Amino acid sequence: MNTAPASPPPSGLPTTEEAEIRLKPVRISGRSRFIIWLLRRLLRPLLRWMIGGPMERMARMQLTAAAQVCRDSSGQAVDYRVIGRVPGHFIGGAHDPKGRVVLWLHGGAFILPAVPDVHVRTVAKICRALDAVAFLPDYRLAPFNKYPAALDDCERAYRGLLDLGYAPERIALGGESAGGNLLLGLLQRIRKAGLPMPSCGVPVSPGTEMGRVHAPPSRTLRMHSDPLLPMVQLARVCELYAGGMDTSDPELSPLYADCTGFPPLYLLASDAEVLLDDTVLFARNAKQYGVDVSFEVWPVLPHAFPLFEHWFPEVAQAREDIVAFMRKHLSAPG
Repeated sequence: MNTAPASPPPSGLPTTEEAEIRLKPVRISGRSRFIIWLLRRLLRPLLRWMIGGPMERMARMQLTAAAQVCRDSSGQAVDYRVIGRVPGHFIGGAHDPKGRVVLWLHGGAFILPAVPDVHVRTVAKICRALDAVAFLPDYRLAPFNKYPAALDDCERAYRGLLDLGYAPERIALGGESAGGNLLLGLLQRIRKAGLPMPSCGVPVSPGTEMGRVHAPPSRTLRMHSDPLLPMVQLARVCELYAGGMDTSDPELSPLYADCTGFPPLYLLASDAEVLLDDTVLFARNAKQYGVDVSFEVWPVLPHAFPLFEHWFPEVAQAREDIVAFMRKHLSAPG
C-alpha cells in the first residue's frame, strides 16, 4: 500500500457558499420542534455548566452518563469486553470473524463516555438491520487523559478487530461529534501504519476544526440558535482535550487532512448546528482528494440527531440511510 502523502489540492478549501448542500426533504413534526425548544432551554445550559466546571464535576458527569442502562437493545446481546487492550460495549453476542462488525466511536466532547441508553440503543438497531456485531470502545477521556490517548485507544480497537480475524472489508466505522473527529483521525492512523482500510465510514456531525472557536462561519452564525451546543464553552474542549498540542495537526483538526486513500464516507449534519460547516468543508476537501463522499444536511434537528430516535421519530430515516450506506459497502458475511 502506498502511504506517501499526495500534493495538496490546487484550489484550496471552498467557502460554504460554494458547497453543494443537499437538504434532506423531511417534515419535522410539531412535537419534535417542542422537544428542540426544551433542549435549548434545559440541556444546552446543562452542557454549559458541565464543560465549564471543575474536574470533580466532570468526573461525576462521566459516572452519571455511564450509569444510564440501555432499556432497548433490539434483542441484541450486550456485553462489556476488552478488544485490543481497550474495554468497551460489545453488541451482538459471540465473535464471528466471518461476519460484519461496526466499530462505533461515541461522542461527548471528548469528556463524556458512551451513554448506554443512547449509544448502545442506536448501534444495536443498526446491528440488527445489518446482521452485524458492534464494538463501542470506551476510550480514555479528557480532562484526565489528553490527546492522543483517545485516538490511540481507537486505533488499538481497530487493530484488535483485525487481530480477531475480521476482514477489513467487513468492518464499518461510525461515530458522532467527537467520535466523528476520532473516526477521521483513525483513518489517518490506519493509512500511516499501512493497515487495510475499513469498508466505509459514517461521521455524524463531526468536529473537524479544533483551533478556532470562531470559525468555520456556522459557529458564529448559529451560536445563539443551536439547540444543543454552547459554542463559547466548546472553546474549553480544545484546552481539555488537546492541551498544548498544535491544533492544526490533521489528527486533531481533520479539516486539514490529506484524505488520500480514505474509504467511502457518508456524512450527516443539521442545518441548525454550529458545526454544520465543519461537515460541509471537510466533505468538499475530501472530494478533492478523490474520496467517494456523500453528505446530507437535515433541517431543524440538533447536533448528532441520529442518536435521538427516542426523542425524534423522524430520524428513523437517518438510521435507515446509515444502514443502507453501510450495507452497500460491507462485504457479505461468510
